[in-house]
Amino acid sequence: MALIIIVAVIAVVIIWAISSYNSLVKLRNKGDEAESAIDAHLKERADLIPNLVETVKGYASHEAETLEKAIEARNSAVDKRSSEREISGALGHLFAVAENYPDLKANQNFLDLQQQLSRIEEELRNARKYYNAIAREYNDKTMVFPSSIIASAFHFPKRDYYEADEEDRKRVDVRF
Repeated sequence: MALIIIVAVIAVVIIWAISSYNSLVKLRNKGDEAESAIDAHLKERADLIPNLVETVKGYASHEAETLEKAIEARNSAVDKRSSEREISGALGHLFAVAENYPDLKANQNFLDLQQQLSRIEEELRNARKYYNAIAREYNDKTMVFPSSIIASAFHFPKRDYYEADEEDRKRVDVRF
């Protein structure tokens, strides 16, 4: 009888360990997927910028410096965080330039591109929120006893949250 109890306890522990390990792997994979979604939205945004720039160029050819900054920010997208900040700043300047051209603001191509960028920005916000929710769930699972035992035994590191840099938190000041 004691042998049956010992075998049952060992079986329960093994099943629990396998279940904990599998749930940690699933959460890690969800986090990787969420991070990839953010990258996909950033790429989509970067791909739209040349079209927006070309549309604005037709109306604001003498605002070359602002347009060049938008192009440079898009082309220098090596470091994801800093390139995001640069692209956001350049887009802000680009839309500010557009305010000076009523015909441009009424141009359907410009409006479509602006709407697409707004949609992508919203999708980026949602993707970041989803990533942070997954990161929180994953981190909770890796830190809460008893699953923390499995997490440390199989080297499941803490996942960082997606946070705005200090520069991103500053007020945007658009000047010409």
